[in-house]
Amino acid sequence: MIAVSRLAVMVGLAGLIPFLSAVLALYLMPQSRELVLHWFYLYSAGILAFMAGVYWPIAMQLGDRSYPQSPVVTMVLSQVFFLVAGLGLIPPVGVQIFIYTAAFVALYVVDVKWMRIYWPGWYLKLRLLLTAVVVLCQIVVGIWYFSSGA
Repeated sequence: MIAVSRLAVMVGLAGLIPFLSAVLALYLMPQSRELVLHWFYLYSAGILAFMAGVYWPIAMQLGDRSYPQSPVVTMVLSQVFFLVAGLGLIPPVGVQIFIYTAAFVALYVVDVKWMRIYWPGWYLKLRLLLTAVVVLCQIVVGIWYFSSGA
């Protein structure tokens, strides 16, 4: 049987592959930029919504227990990030760059500032690594986009 922490690390690192692949694809196949950018932000939206979705099970557990965070706040946070993830796909790419970069940073800040007590210590270390790579990919894509005149 594999430990949950080890499985989370493996799945989390595997989840970085599409982000890193898209960054490489922009530089190696610039003629496919529209497809790569579309796919990159679609994946970004999916991951953001998925990560925010973990707040729902926490909210359901809060109803019968005494925790510092309200279940309503936890569910609202989940929905705010879900809406940002979905609606963030509507504006042009130049705006999406800022939306998803800020949203991934904000999601990590929420985890560290308000949700810390619900996570094991190893999870926040993993989240820091994963968030740093994802945000770096968002920034690199943004630099590529604005410098390429796309």
